[in-house]
Formats: sequence, C-alpha cells, structure tokens
Amino acid sequence: MVPELEKATVHMKNPEHVKRVISALRKEGTDKLQVISDFDMTLSRFGFNGRRCPTSHNILDNSRVISEEGRKKLKDLLHYYYPIEIDPNRTMEEKCPLMVEWWTKAHDLLLQQKILKSDIAKIVRDSEVMLRDGVNAFFDQLHQHDIPLFIFSAGVGDVLEEVLRQAEVLHPNVTVVSNYMDFDDQGVLRQFKAPLIHTYNKNNRVLGKTEQFQQLSSRTNIVLLGDSMGDLSMADGVTDAENVLTVGFLNDKVDERRGKYRDAYDIVLEKDETLDVVNGILCYVLGDLN
Repeated sequence: MVPELEKATVHMKNPEHVKRVISALRKEGTDKLQVISDFDMTLSRFGFNGRRCPTSHNILDNSRVISEEGRKKLKDLLHYYYPIEIDPNRTMEEKCPLMVEWWTKAHDLLLQQKILKSDIAKIVRDSEVMLRDGVNAFFDQLHQHDIPLFIFSAGVGDVLEEVLRQAEVLHPNVTVVSNYMDFDDQGVLRQFKAPLIHTYNKNNRVLGKTEQFQQLSSRTNIVLLGDSMGDLSMADGVTDAENVLTVGFLNDKVDERRGKYRDAYDIVLEKDETLDVVNGILCYVLGDLN
C-alpha cells in the first residue's frame, strides 16, 4: 500500500488502524483533506552530521544581530525551560504557565536587540537551518492538488516564512500561524503581535473564529505532523473531524520517550530526517488523481 511504511525508522502501535485511515483518506479525495503541521524539528531537520540544526527561534538567537549578553541570557532560558517542556512526568496544566513565562522572557530579550525587518532575510541565509529531505516534493504535491497546508508554530513567524521563501516552497495554499514581529515605521522590532503561541496552545483556541479556522473546519480529513506531545492538539476544533492520521517525529531521547509517542501517535518516525514516509502516504492518497 505505502512501501515507505516498511522503513526501519517507522513504528506503529496499530498498523491495521493506520491502513484503514489511509484507505479512507484516499477514498474520500482531496476536497476533504488538509494537512496540519508543526514547523521546527518537524518540517525542519533536527540535526545534520551529528550537530543540532537551529529552530526558527535559534536562527535569531544565534545571529549577528543578538549581543553576546543577549545570547547568553536566551541560552540560560533554554537550559531552564526546555527540560520542563519535554518532561514526561509533568501535566500540560503545569507546563502551560511556564511556557508562557519562557516565551515572554525570550521575546522581551529579543525586543532589547533592536532587530531590523530588513535583516531577516540575511539572518536566515547565514543560518544553518535545514529543511527535511523531501520537503520540496511534500510542498509541491499539496500545492498541485490545492490541499491546504496549515503550519502551526510556536517559533517566529517572520523567520519561518523567510525559510520557506528561500526554499521556494511558500505556495498560496500554505497558511502560517505563529509569533509574528511588529515593526515600527523605521523597521525596528517594537513588539510581538498577540496572541502568544507556545508549544502547548497550538490549536483553535488561539485562532478563535478567524477566516483561517473557518477554512479548516470544512476539511474533516486530516494528516497531522508534529514532534511533541503538544502538537497532537493542533487539530482540536475541527469539529467534525472524520479521519485523522497523526505522524510523530521522535528526534531526541528516543528510548526514554518511545512508549509515550507510540501510545499517542499513529505513526512514529524515530531519528528520521526525511519526509519520505509522509510523501509516500500522500502519494498513495492522491495516487488516483495524478
């Protein structure tokens, strides 16, 4: 059915369920389908040649526009809050206020750096960000069949969009909901626009009844891609969701987190830096239309 599901990186708790959902997605066609995806470490790579790749926040944090002192403070925040974010023993309720705290402090530090809008393209170009192998085929398939791709990110929207623009995959069917910068008349960063989006509130509660969300609501078949437990709620609010296939990228602390991911996601991809499996599924689902 989908040869890529035989890859050694693929783990499924219930392969029969996966087959049933994929068959239903194919049968019901493109008009009812949408893809909802996280960005950092889901569409972008986790690592390359043994080194971590930057997230959209890291791209800024590590750039020349951030002072040495600013960089150190941002790193300190990461070392304090990231273990909390991924702690399997803490509840979402415990984590949420701490995530708001982290993001707010990080944004405040970035505001102090007087970042220029005109610098964003060069900051991205000079960074070590990498998208996963197969990303062009992924974006092109969805664009070709006019399937909405909805990217929900707790990162920095301006940076994320620039990464996609430079990769030439920011097609009209792509909608990004993220933390966007607000620049003054001189093009200097003055604040971040509301609402604040962190790892554990990436769902319709931050969208309300916006046009973007209305657009999603009529498409009740969903392929959801994420790399954290928080990403699983991204489809919340698609009220009549019929067939949902969740694909989780397990990038880090694999042995410790494997059980939890297999219980939560339909398909778990362990240390897989490609979109091969996702592209294989889409190829099959769209196969009769090519």
